[in-house]
Order: sequence, then C-alpha cells, then structure tokens
Amino acid sequence: MSHPPLVAGLLRPEAYPHPVHRVRLIETHISYVFLTGRFAYKVKKPVELGFLDYRELGARKRFCEEELRLNRRLAPRLYLEVVPITGTQQSPRVGGEGPAIEYAVKMREFDQHDLLPEHLDRGDLGPEFWMRLARQVAAFHERIDRAAPDDPWGAPDSVYQAMRDNFAAVRQFLAPAPEPPELGTVEAWTAERYEALKPLLEQRRKGGFIRECHGDMHLGNMALIDGELAIFDGIEFNPAFRWIDIQSELAFLLMDLDDRHAGAAGPIVLNTWLQATGDYAGLAVLRFYQTYRAMVRAKVEAIRSSQEGLSSDQRAGHRERCHAYVRLAAGYTEQPRRFLAITSGVSGSGKSRVADHLSRLSGAIWLRSDVERKRLFGLAPLERAEAPPGHGIYTPQASEKTYAVLANLAATVLEAGFPVVVDATFLDPAQRTAFRELGGHFGVPFRILWLECDPQVLHERVQGRARTGADPSDATEAVLERQLARRTPPGVEERPSVLEMDSTRTPPEVLARQAANALGVRERR
Repeated sequence: MSHPPLVAGLLRPEAYPHPVHRVRLIETHISYVFLTGRFAYKVKKPVELGFLDYRELGARKRFCEEELRLNRRLAPRLYLEVVPITGTQQSPRVGGEGPAIEYAVKMREFDQHDLLPEHLDRGDLGPEFWMRLARQVAAFHERIDRAAPDDPWGAPDSVYQAMRDNFAAVRQFLAPAPEPPELGTVEAWTAERYEALKPLLEQRRKGGFIRECHGDMHLGNMALIDGELAIFDGIEFNPAFRWIDIQSELAFLLMDLDDRHAGAAGPIVLNTWLQATGDYAGLAVLRFYQTYRAMVRAKVEAIRSSQEGLSSDQRAGHRERCHAYVRLAAGYTEQPRRFLAITSGVSGSGKSRVADHLSRLSGAIWLRSDVERKRLFGLAPLERAEAPPGHGIYTPQASEKTYAVLANLAATVLEAGFPVVVDATFLDPAQRTAFRELGGHFGVPFRILWLECDPQVLHERVQGRARTGADPSDATEAVLERQLARRTPPGVEERPSVLEMDSTRTPPEVLARQAANALGVRERR
C-alpha cells in the first residue's frame, strides 16, 4: 500500500529523536498514528469533512494543542506534548530544527491489550473497577467548565436536529438495502420524547448541565495502564460534540456497556455516578440520550457499509451492525417494569448489600440514606459526620428531612421511568407507610425487604465497617443498640408487602434474587 511522502518518511526509524527499532502505523479517516515502541505520534490529515477542517497547517497545530489540553484532563500521563515535524516531506524529522512542515501530538505508547474492551473480554474487571471508573467520570463532570446560559451549546433544537440527522443518514447510506424495521418506531419515539422533554432540556442547559465533556466516552477510548485508568481521545475538532449534557456523555458509556453485554457493569456505573453527582433529575433524559448514542453508532456503521472496496461479507457485516444498533436503540424506547422496594433493618443487617445486588440484576436506581443524608448537610459520602446518636446530622429533625429527600428522589426516579430501591433503616412504621402510599400513587409493585440477622453477627459487621472506613455509614455499636431498641415490627396493614429475609448466612445476591422474584422482575443479562 502506498502512502503520501510524509507518512512514508515517518515510517522510517531515523525520523525520530530517540532509538526506534520499528514503526507501526494506525490510520483513521482523520489522522495517522505512528507507534514507535515507547512513544506514539498522532498527525492530523489535511482534510475537510464538514464537522472538521484540518486543511491549513495553522489549524492542525491549533487542534493538536486543543487535543493536548482536553485529553490531559483525564489522561495526563498519556498526553505529553505537541512537537513540530521539520525537514522535508520525504525526509521529515520529529522535533528537529527549522520551520515546521507538520505537527504531532506526542503520547506515551501503551499495549493494546490494556484497552478496556480487552480487559472486559478477559473477564478481569470486577464491580470495584466499575465503581472506580464511575467515580472518576463523576469527579471529571463536577470539575469541568460549564456553559453559560447564553452560550449556544446544548440548545434543544440543536440536540434534536443531530438526532434527526442520524435517521436520515442511516436511510441514505444503507440504500438500496432495506432499512432496519425498528427505524421508524425509534424515529417516532424520539420526536415524541423531544416534544415532552424540550422544557427540561432547556432547563438543564440554563442550569449548568451543559459542560465541556470528553465527547467520545466509550470503552474503546479507555485503557488500564499500570493499574491507572486513562480515558483518552476526547473530541477536540468540534466544540459542539463535547459541550454537551453530562447525561448525554454518561449515556454513551452506558449504551456501550449494553452493546458489549457487560451485565451488571451498567447499573453499577449508573448508580455510582448518580450517588456521586446527585443528578437524579437527569434520569428523565437518560434514555433519550441512550437512544441517540445508539443511533450515532448505527449511522457510523451505515456509512461504513457504503464505502468502496469492501467485500460482500464486509458490507453485510456493517449493515448487520447498523441493524443491531437500531435494535439497541429500540430497546431504550421500551419502559422497564417499575417497582418501589425499601429495605428495613438495623445497621449491619445487609440492607445496602441486598439493595446493591437488587439494583445490579434489575437495573433499579439505588437510593442510599447514608449518602443522601450527608449530601443534605454538605458532606461527602465517605466523610465522617463525627456526631453521636441523636446529635448533628442524626437528630430526629435531620432524619425527617432525610426521609423527605428520599421520598422526593424516589418519586423523581419513578416519574423518569425507572424502578427504585430505597436503602434506609425504616425503623418507624410511619416512614414505611409513606413509601407504600408513594408506590400506590405510581401504581407500581411495592415491597418491604425486612432484614434480620444474628445479633453477634450484627456487632461484628458494624465493628468491621468502622475499622475500614470504606462505607458511607457512620453507625457504631451504640447506634446499633439504639436501633434495636427502637425498631417496630410491621403491623397488619404492612404484612402483605413484607418480604422477610435473614442475612446471617444467606449471601446478599441470593436475597436480592428472592426480592426480584417477589417483585416480578426479570434479571438483566
């Protein structure tokens, strides 16, 4: 295969200022990446594609600098500097003397086996990793720049136009092959949801949820390098692609996890991100954006299927992938079975672990009283309140406010079309009654997960949790004794809703399956 003179020149080891044994080339539709063993050099092609314009050398330099700036936010060890390429097209020199004929982003090269899809295929990414990833993304979303209310980014009509363009492109590039049978349904649902969500989209734009995001956050742009997570290759060439709602960015990652059949990873990422950000109101737009992200991928596959030089099998493969993404998009238009479940048990009884596992296998949103109580009083989830029982953030008034917040959040989640499990002690029958009535208001199945446990095991668990400091709960043995004395068993009216569980020896995942069965929920696959 022949290459332009500059590319051929950069494939020679002597073009680099450090020892190189062999140069490998990765080519995309907008760049060349030269792999030299220790470093990678990314050179932008002098192309214009409508959504980007790299034709001028000055523009390529500017976008190299933007790529460095943006990607150092999430991968500072990976992105090193922008270097000039000097010499001639036939005999280029990276970082040499004289006027620049081109520019490159210099990066640390890493093993392709470090990419997250490779790790996922090997099955070596557990729940702790997905929580870590979600917290990193949430922290990123909290610190990045926010669009001003009068900025153009995130305007509802622009968001919807991008969605409409996807449907037109799929039809254009698949023709004359038949369009996916679900395409019209997804298109009509998108139009309907846009009309319903337009005020909320505008509200979120004015409320600071449009931020300078990564823009292309999927597993293929993530790597685990020497134990450190790097999220790379964010979008620098078009600000409209990265100045987006943070829920749109999250939707891309969640859609990709669904497409890769990553099981519980999606619910873990979603719940960890929500607990970190508190953006439960954004759930109303999440499926809207997940559908959009799946259709973006469908459009890309349709475009690829129309390229010249493909074999019949390659063309058919791209078309099938296009159809698969449309089917995935169609899945997001279907509302899952909603339910409202609450836990009831003292500290150490396994409430949080059962709620966690129930959320993983059902896709439910997991609301934690320990997290929301601290958010209410300006504390981080793992920050110690340092308050004895009945004082500080644990007064009766504080507890009343916390349960009111949980009720409002549960209503928000149900209104957005998601099932919800509320993780709190619920020692008082009045607290449980309020949530039973909430379930009745929404017409969804309601269950009280009544957790019992051997007292000695309770004390051991509370002691162990206090030692590690890795849980939002501040409960001590004094708190446990106070709870045991105050807990009121279910009355006659509550009994039909109660599912009794003993967590002394039964694993939480088994108890969660029992809860799912009682709620009539099918496990996610």
